[in-house]
Amino acid sequence: MSEVYKTHEGGLFFVTFSVVGWLDVFIRTEYQNILIDNLIFCQKQKGLLLYEYCVMPSHVHMIAARTHGKLSDVLRDFKSYTAKKLIECIKTNLYESRREFLLKEFRKFGALSSQKQDNQFWQHENHAFSLESNKMIDQEIKYIHQNPVVAGFVDESWKWRLSSANLSSPVKVLEL
Repeated sequence: MSEVYKTHEGGLFFVTFSVVGWLDVFIRTEYQNILIDNLIFCQKQKGLLLYEYCVMPSHVHMIAARTHGKLSDVLRDFKSYTAKKLIECIKTNLYESRREFLLKEFRKFGALSSQKQDNQFWQHENHAFSLESNKMIDQEIKYIHQNPVVAGFVDESWKWRLSSANLSSPVKVLEL
C-alpha cells in the first residue's frame, strides 16, 4: 500500500472508501442501517473518533481518528464486518432486484483480487490523508458536506440524511 494512504497513531485523517466498481449499494435503507450500526459500534467499542461523515450510494467519506492505535485497524475491521453483513443481506433480500448482478460483481472482484477472495465488497484502499492544518480540515469538511449537493441528490447539504451536516443524522459526531 502506498505510504500516502497509511494511518498512524494520533493522527486526524480524511478517509474515503468505496464499494468495488463504484456500485450503488447504499440506496436501500436496510443496507444503510448495517453500515450506520457498525459505525456507531466502532465509535462505542473500538475507539473510533468520528468528526464528520457522509454516506453516498457507492462510497463513504469521513474525518476520523482513533483513541489508541491506528485508525486503519478500525477501518479494516469495519470494512470486513460490513462486507460480510451486506453481502448476506443482499443474498437474502427478496426485494433486491439487482441481487444476481451485485453478487456476480462481488464474486468477479473477489476473483480478480490479489487476495483471491470468494467475494470482494470494498475496494482495498482507504484513501486516508493526514489532515495537518485547519485549512486542510475546513477544505475536507466542505468537500464531505457538499458531496451529495454536487451529485445532485439534495440542494442543501443539511438535507442529506446520512451526513454529519444533518443534525438529525443517525450517527453523532464529535466537534473538531
